[in-house]
Amino acid sequence: QVLLVESGGGLVQAGGSLRLSCAASGSIFSIPSMGWYRQAPGKQRELVARITSVGSTNYADSVKGRFTISRDNAKNTVYLQMNSLKPEDTAVYYCDAVVRLLPGGGPYAYWGQGTQVTVSS
Repeated sequence: QVLLVESGGGLVQAGGSLRLSCAASGSIFSIPSMGWYRQAPGKQRELVARITSVGSTNYADSVKGRFTISRDNAKNTVYLQMNSLKPEDTAVYYCDAVVRLLPGGGPYAYWGQGTQVTVSS
């Protein structure tokens, strides 16, 4: 019953910036972790960045120093600020949230529908 909706994708020239947003809605008790993944044609889905409810972050080596993940816990929203974009960043970007529906309940992973990011040279 949890919905994740991404926005902010589009077409940008190399060196440009985009900011992705993902809002979670539904009957949610807590979201211990939220993240961004991407999948390019012919490639496996890979983790781009992840952030916990207390602010701990992980980044793929390929985006360190260029991308920044953040979240607004009050709004159940995660953001991905992407700077200095490269053509190899072109992919469908997916939002993921690890969600607890009840206090003490088990965590479940939910995925958004994806948003296309295309970087032209």
